[in-house]
Amino acid sequence: MTAAGPAAEKATDEGAYVTPLVRKLAAENGIDLSAVKGTGVGGRIRKQDVIAAAEAAKTAAAAPAPVAAAAAGPAPAARKTPVLEASPLRGQTIKMPRIRKVIGDNMVKALREQAQLSSVVEVDVTRLMRLRNQAKDSFAAREGVKLSPMPFFVKAAAQALKAHPAINARINEAEGTITYFDTENVGIAVDSEKGLMTPVIKSAGDLNIAGIAKATADLAGKVRANKITPDELSGATFTISNTGSRGALFDTIIVPPNQVAILGIGATVKRPAVIETEEGTVIGVRDMTYLTLSYDHRLVDGADAARYLTAVKAILEAGEFEVELGL
Repeated sequence: MTAAGPAAEKATDEGAYVTPLVRKLAAENGIDLSAVKGTGVGGRIRKQDVIAAAEAAKTAAAAPAPVAAAAAGPAPAARKTPVLEASPLRGQTIKMPRIRKVIGDNMVKALREQAQLSSVVEVDVTRLMRLRNQAKDSFAAREGVKLSPMPFFVKAAAQALKAHPAINARINEAEGTITYFDTENVGIAVDSEKGLMTPVIKSAGDLNIAGIAKATADLAGKVRANKITPDELSGATFTISNTGSRGALFDTIIVPPNQVAILGIGATVKRPAVIETEEGTVIGVRDMTYLTLSYDHRLVDGADAARYLTAVKAILEAGEFEVELGL
């Protein structure tokens, strides 16, 4: 079987042709391609056509509702079933890729040799997300990289590691010793076509938000371009996995070998939450996320994990990053 290349085209029910990129863009924006009029050669639907249709849909959704409908409250945003295409791997038996074999062996080794369990806390990141939205344009212009939420989590995690050495350590079984690291080398799990890889931000605890953002973008870019080096994939003392980037609320991640803990970041979602104010207790819509710490119980106790997670939570909820962001 010959796999289609990135420029391969697929037909809609009406016979028009669209590229996989356009089809993906339409699915992400809930656009029905059969209702889109193409402006390309031969009526072909282009990316610009999908973007225009999405903008038109937003404008229509923002139009004032009839009085009767308004009285009943706002209607939920319309959702359409995503377009899911059958994978060419269906029905095939293939040789396991080497990288999947390595990942699998490491994970089984870690589970076999460690006493692993997980603890979870819920974090209100409303202030952090507001700061990020205020600063992202000027930050990108000044630093040359986008400001995603990830650097804030890395910064908070690395800062808390300095006060909680049991989380940033290694058990040396052969020697019967424990090494408490004096640097925070944070591995960042990156999803790539070849599989999950974990490049390392060296001395992350000494970097500011801009430094972490640049290092993250650089390492992730090298992974996806297949230009990452063995040195850039080694030396992690602690790992962070952002499973929330794909929509997962939280995950029971596996601690990598030669480490004792890994932090999982869940998706940030808007939820009603109880807020304590000077005027009293109120309910408000907040940006909330779950943080999961999986750890090796041979060294890290549940109380250690809870104290570490509470420290990370406090840093994120305080959101005191204005100076670093130039606000």
